[in-house]
Amino acid sequence: MRFVVYGAGAIGGVLGGRLHEAGHEVVLIARGPHLAAIQANGLRIDSRLGEVTVPATAVGDPSEIEFRAADVVFLCMKSQHTEDAVRTLAASAPPSIGVVSVQNGVANEPTALRYFANVYGMCVMCPAVHLEPGIVEASSAPVSGILDVGRYPHGVDARAEAISSAVTTATFHSVARSDIMRWKYGKLMNNLSNALDALCGPGARGSELDKEAREEARGCLTAAGIPFVDREEDRERRGDVIRWEPGGGKSRPGASSWQSLARGTGSIEADYLNGEIVKLGRLHGIDTPVNVALQRIANQAAREQWPAGSVDPKELIRLVRRSEETS
Repeated sequence: MRFVVYGAGAIGGVLGGRLHEAGHEVVLIARGPHLAAIQANGLRIDSRLGEVTVPATAVGDPSEIEFRAADVVFLCMKSQHTEDAVRTLAASAPPSIGVVSVQNGVANEPTALRYFANVYGMCVMCPAVHLEPGIVEASSAPVSGILDVGRYPHGVDARAEAISSAVTTATFHSVARSDIMRWKYGKLMNNLSNALDALCGPGARGSELDKEAREEARGCLTAAGIPFVDREEDRERRGDVIRWEPGGGKSRPGASSWQSLARGTGSIEADYLNGEIVKLGRLHGIDTPVNVALQRIANQAAREQWPAGSVDPKELIRLVRRSEETS
């Protein structure tokens, strides 16, 4: 089984690099200066255990890969880029490959299913950072993260078991789960605070707005009849596996959305996190004013390239309340 990591940024870089370290065949797909740095010097992974550079093969586009029927492709780009990425992948890869969404949100799997028959969800609990070309940071060690996997929309097959087993050899914990989307909806609840983290910094997690956004989500998921893992079950799964101990005396600056603002990418994944709850609310007649506001403000921050974590929490509350009044 060969693994193709499509989007070798923070999560994809750590996953692909650790799989390569463990002796698995890996191809990374990256772009721009990051691709050039990997091709020139290899991919460097930093953690509290030290630095390691892996000489993994890296290309800029799926068309550069001669795909095999048994390949497994890990989709690791942000959700707003999934549609274009999967369409590009389908132009080069056979329909028999396995496609795994190693992504936040719950919209990626149904998107991939339009193009590929063998689609899998992966619930990602993996603190990682990518801010410099050619370098990713595994912020948890010695276990890099938890990557449970299951077939979409439900079930476990031989390929899911094989993926889980391979990931387990590469510094991750993984379980093959038949109800993987229940876990991903639980993770979606946690990721609603990514916009807060991006705008105000990690200290905004657990704030008044965070609690209100989660409460809106709980009402929407319940109304839609969508099962989700609650916080207690999530905490039990995490246990003491995830140890937030970055290397080199660094502190983890922020989560994936924070990093999007920090790199000035011009986009952010709020449409597929807060926006997912907004969509469900509109479908089921439930108001979601906090998630509506967070989605809009996060998108504005990305478009206008606000510095990551630059919004005062009190100012964000004012912006959200004003948005509620005008919506």
